[in-house]
Amino acid sequence: MGALGSPSLIKELEEAVKGGSSEKRLETLRRVTDLFLEDADRLNEQQISVFDDVLVHLIEHIENKALVQLSESLASVSQAPIQIVGQLARNNEISIAGPVLCQSSRLSDTDLIEIARFHGQDHLLAMSGRSSLNTSVTDVLIERGDQHVTNKLADNAGARFSEKGYETLVRKAEADGGLAEKLGRRIDIPLKLLSELLARATDAVRSRLLASAPAEARQHIQQALAGIAKEISREASGLRDFTASDGLVKELNRQGKLKESVLQKFVIEGKYEEMTSTLALFCQARAELVEKLMKSPSCEGIVTACRAANVGWPTVSAILRARVSHHSVSEEELAEASEAFSTLSVAAAQRTMRFMMVKSVTKQAS
Repeated sequence: MGALGSPSLIKELEEAVKGGSSEKRLETLRRVTDLFLEDADRLNEQQISVFDDVLVHLIEHIENKALVQLSESLASVSQAPIQIVGQLARNNEISIAGPVLCQSSRLSDTDLIEIARFHGQDHLLAMSGRSSLNTSVTDVLIERGDQHVTNKLADNAGARFSEKGYETLVRKAEADGGLAEKLGRRIDIPLKLLSELLARATDAVRSRLLASAPAEARQHIQQALAGIAKEISREASGLRDFTASDGLVKELNRQGKLKESVLQKFVIEGKYEEMTSTLALFCQARAELVEKLMKSPSCEGIVTACRAANVGWPTVSAILRARVSHHSVSEEELAEASEAFSTLSVAAAQRTMRFMMVKSVTKQAS
């Protein structure tokens, strides 16, 4: 610390801080930075704070190139001055903020959360590669981050996710096969969410995931796939009894209480039988026919039934998402279903449903 206390350097610092030329300030900044880096591992927090105060004053009106160099110099230093690191991390230029955002251990979770909330995607992307990230930080990164951010987070073994964070990532992975593969390779993803992820993934994604997963994750994946296969078998062969749900919705209808909002409530609450019986009543079909459409890999039948029932697209979208797990709809399929829904008339849909009902009754009679 003696060098910082030498009369010549103290005089130089005073002149630079008071408003020396930009060249003088830059030269002094480099000397002070070099001096700090030489002694960093021997300094206590009080001594580090002296450097911090000096550096904060010196970086005023300093060109960006010098700030980039300063950020790169301090990023990996465990005893870096806290105030200057915080200022560099909050700089709008990612070339300046990036090095400390990626590496500096002097940034607290509070710092990272604040920066994640108020800065752009480049700052979020830089943070996503940190060697360690707590759930409070990743929650914000997942909430605000774009596809590049979420993929980098999912690939970061040092990132920890809350249940809410994982749920959001799994939902985003529906339209992002790369994200699905990265999530599937994580050994800390809960089995329930891994099962949901795999159920929504394409066969190609599942195959690539099994082929590339590390040994410790492969068993987890195989266990989830076995559970999905069992659930598919149960749903495909299991017979549902709609007697109670048909009776309930008919009574609600008799009382004038069976509205579209009630159907939406059944969907949200996961009441499959009530949802199916309500849609069947709305489109004047049998619940067994509507259930058959629910189980079809194609969205076409449900879109037709919903159009015949004259419900709105938000309700249709919710029903398509709520079908049996292995038929979960992707964003691309939803877009196609939305276009089909908008071009299909109510009258045409009702004619189609009547035809399907007649066909179903005829088949049963024979």
